[in-house]
This record gives sequence, structure tokens and C-alpha cells, in this order.
Amino acid sequence: MRGHLHVRRALDKAAAGLACVAALALSDCSTLPAAGPTTAEVVDQAVKDGKVQFEILDVDDGVIKTLQSQPVASFHSRFGRDGIPPEPRIGTGDSIAISIWEAGGNGLFAQITTVNGIPTGARPATIPEQIVSQDGDISIPFDGRVKVAGRTPFEVQQGIQRRLQGKAVNPQVIVTVSKSIANSVTISGEVVNGAMVPLSPHGERLLDVIAAAGGSHAPTYETFVKLSRHGDTVTIPLAQLVDDPSENIYAWPGDTITLVRAPQVFEAFGATGRNAEIPFGSEKISLAQALGKSSGLLDERADAAGVFLFRYEPPSLVSALTKTPSPKDQAASVPVVYHLDLSDAKSYFLAQQFALQDKDVVYVANARSNQIEKLFQLLGTLTNPIVTGFVVKNSAN
Repeated sequence: MRGHLHVRRALDKAAAGLACVAALALSDCSTLPAAGPTTAEVVDQAVKDGKVQFEILDVDDGVIKTLQSQPVASFHSRFGRDGIPPEPRIGTGDSIAISIWEAGGNGLFAQITTVNGIPTGARPATIPEQIVSQDGDISIPFDGRVKVAGRTPFEVQQGIQRRLQGKAVNPQVIVTVSKSIANSVTISGEVVNGAMVPLSPHGERLLDVIAAAGGSHAPTYETFVKLSRHGDTVTIPLAQLVDDPSENIYAWPGDTITLVRAPQVFEAFGATGRNAEIPFGSEKISLAQALGKSSGLLDERADAAGVFLFRYEPPSLVSALTKTPSPKDQAASVPVVYHLDLSDAKSYFLAQQFALQDKDVVYVANARSNQIEKLFQLLGTLTNPIVTGFVVKNSAN
């Protein structure tokens, strides 16, 4: 009889525990551990203690249109007005070769060639290759220092011919730039052969320069092209440069081109089949593709009405999305949470149009029913040992 009394008391305690658990369920299960906030909690936490923690926006056609209308980085927009580079000019550090002919055989530079003692004609005097000095000059025998920096080879040869008039016999001059530092582009980073690539008079475009350096080591969709010119730097995806002919602008002397490998990733959390950092695997992907890459929503856990994307946005874009003016003391970037309700079939079309950005966070909320299921699992954990003991006790009697 006493053993039955102990079991009875244990069952009474279990019933009390069940009552507590039921009360907990009625209070939104807020004290149970969870993988993340529910849909309602995300919305409620946007404002805390009267202060906006983040902007929360329901994704609709207007949001998609505003996002798609935002300008993107562009070589054409920033540098396209530069057009075809000017005619190459000699600069400091360039290597110059000069050949001089004279009409007679008794001039300053004339060198007569003979065969068996018989003159066959004059050959040019070649001045050893020179590097243009810091002051922009080179030396010409019998003529001294000659300014060449900032001038074209044709201008230099005409100048030398004029200076030699009266000293040489009808001099004719050819000036050749054997190596040009000033008229080159520096390319480095994820290229097969980083180098200084000389530019020809007809002009090279950016893809020509990249090809001359052997192309990119990395896949196109993971590679970005950084162009620095006149103190400005713009970075765009290599795929954009390849796909859009207007982006393939002319390279200018002094340009620096750097190929950077930067795989784009997003983070998937919550009630998805895969919680991880996931690479795009292509130049760009949509929110629908991101959910697919994270193995979709879990049937037994996910709240289809609670799909969120977390991102920092510039104040100007937030102002356009919310249709409110930006505060003067607005931070450089604003935390924004985009909300999508996938229980509405139209949202799947919106998800296809919503483009992901690098380092976006995609979160799928747990359904409230999942929290209640956790409560009953907890209840089972508490009462199963007692019920088992009661059964064992009765069997023994």
C-alpha cells in the first residue's frame, strides 16, 4: 500500500509538471531554447525601448523595383568619357634607340660600307640605347642634351634633324621607343603573368591587357577587376566586364589593373535543410536560388511566412525604400531586414527577382507549433521515467 502511495505522489508531481508546461505553452513558449526568433519576435524586435534597431521591409513589387534600379559600379560610367587614349608620348624611364643617316660619306655620323674595297653605300650610325633621365633628356653626340619627355617619337626625330642641320650632311633620323614605362599598364593579382604591359598606338582595351598577362587564375564568377586611374578606383566583377562590351573600355597609360579572387557567400540559418556558409557558385544568385542551395525549408519546423534576409544598406537606398528622408546623423550603413511570406504563392516570383549580395544572411523562422512540440517532448522527458516506474511496480505486485 505504501508503494502505491509513493507512485501516486509521483504521478501527482508529474501532473503538476504538466500543468506548468501547459501554462508555459500559453505564454508563447518564450522560456524554451530555440534556434532563433519566431516571425513575430523578429518583427517585434525591430523597435526596442522606443528605438529603431533595424528597418523591416515586406518584399513586394515596389521593393524589387527600387532594388533593381540602384546604380552599380561601372568602368563605363566612371571612365568611359576618357575614350581612346592619346598618341603615345615618351616618358621618364623609357628606353630610346636612335639611328642617324647622312647623305654623304664624309659627315659626322656617316659610315661607308665596302666590299673588296669598293664603296657600297652608307649605313646608319646607331646611338646606343638610352633610358630617359629624370629631367626628361637624352644625349646626342655632337648635339648635347635633348629634351624628349612628353614628346612623340616623330616630334623628337624632327627636333634632332633640325639641331643637326649644318653639322651633319642632310641628316635623317629615326627614333624608336624600345621599351616604354610611361605608356604601359600595370596588371597584377590573380593573373597568370603579372607584368607591365606596353600599350600600342592603336590602343588596347582592358580585356586585351588581361589576355596579354595570361588571363585569370580563378574562375570568372569569383574574380573581380579593380581599375585605378587618375586617383579613382572602381571594382566590378570580371563576368560583368566580359558580358557587357561597354565595360571593356580602353586602357590608359599609368592604369593599374588588379584581379582579385573573392568568392561570394551567404549565410543560411534557422529552419532550413542546411545551416552553413554557402558559396554563390556563380556571378549572382536570387533569394529563391539561395533557399534551394540551403536545401529549402524544413516541413516539420519552418514557418513559410517567416523568411528573412538581413543586410546593411546605404541610407539613400533605405530612404528610397521607406519613402522617408534620411536623418542628417544617419550612419554610413543601415541594418535592414527584408521579409518574405512564402505561404503566398506570389512571393516565389518575388524571391526569383530578389538578388543576393555577398555576406547576406538568410534566416527562416521556426513555426510556433514547433515550440509547442518541444514542450510536449519536454513533458515526455519528465513523465516517462515516472510512468515506467509505475508500470514496473504494478508488474512486480
